[in-house]
Amino acid sequence: MPREVLVYVGIGGNVIALDEATGVEVWRAELRGSDYVSVLWDGVTLLAACDGEVWRLEPRTGAEMWHNELKGLGRGLAGLATTRHPSERHASDADAEHRHLEHQRAAVAAAS
Repeated sequence: MPREVLVYVGIGGNVIALDEATGVEVWRAELRGSDYVSVLWDGVTLLAACDGEVWRLEPRTGAEMWHNELKGLGRGLAGLATTRHPSERHASDADAEHRHLEHQRAAVAAAS
């Protein structure tokens, strides 16, 4: 059964994806660095920043899509944001969320 909802955690130079329903680790991406990790999921793109560098990770596998060292800007904490509007989502993301909500509703109905 494919996992539909993941929780992304940035800690100790890693980004870790957890299965939202069980808390089981799905994947782990080790970033260069060992410090605090900022993580941004905008509904399409997964970004992580650590020790003054930024990565784009593939949300389902954690594979590195690109990495920018942000040369000349230091090794500090970096904030992340995108210009993507919250309504700009892939149809597959909206479909997955709809299926998840339907599953939750069915589970609640079955329990009552």
